[in-house]
Amino acid sequence: MSVEERKALDFDRFELDEDKAVRVDWNAYAEAYDLLSEHNPAYQALLHDFEGFLATIRTPQLIYDIGGGTGNYTKIAARACPGSEIRFVEPDAGMIALARDKLAAHGNINYDTLALEDIDALGAADLVICVHALYAMPAPEQRLADMRRLLRPGGLLYLINLGRYMNVADWRNYLFSHLKKEHGLVGALRIFWQGREIAKQNKTILKAQKNGVYWTHTEEEIASAASAAGFEILRQESVYRGYSHLLVCRVKP
Repeated sequence: MSVEERKALDFDRFELDEDKAVRVDWNAYAEAYDLLSEHNPAYQALLHDFEGFLATIRTPQLIYDIGGGTGNYTKIAARACPGSEIRFVEPDAGMIALARDKLAAHGNINYDTLALEDIDALGAADLVICVHALYAMPAPEQRLADMRRLLRPGGLLYLINLGRYMNVADWRNYLFSHLKKEHGLVGALRIFWQGREIAKQNKTILKAQKNGVYWTHTEEEIASAASAAGFEILRQESVYRGYSHLLVCRVKP
């Protein structure tokens, strides 16, 4: 990458308000999230993995998507499992508004803005989905127990969680390299400028991680937490360029 390109992509110039240094603005994040995600091969690989996972299991009657964001995983589930009841849980107003628009064609989805710990349900779900949301929840180990509470005996958890520190420069270089190949220099710069809010909020996520507000963990630590919450781990791997951990779990008998 040339010096000029680096200057154009120098999103570090967006300074954080120290009083809000660990307050991620998910509403602002939502507006640019899908723009960059659709151009991110690592993110698209996660979506393909989830679609493949659904093809290997019995069609669930009841699915929860916890911290469902802008609805990308729910969209896949709604398309693959049109007869399932899906409960989309997302506390952020901006995220859930985008999800409602995206999922408007699907009539099998109910929406809820409750926090996970406030959901009054017990042992009914066949599948819980939680992707890149657990790390930002308070007391994440307890939230795993809450997900266990939602599931019936033998129910499944599809979990992806950010475990490593968010390296904004590393992701910037990775995405820019891909975008430049696909769209040329001008197109790559245009997409990055449109998605600049992501870089700003990712810097805030990093600060929250370093301050211990957001959970970071190794593969062994998240596996131990899932087991302690009452899950049997069926599959575990490092994904998202090594930043995240994927676990497919089943409720222990």
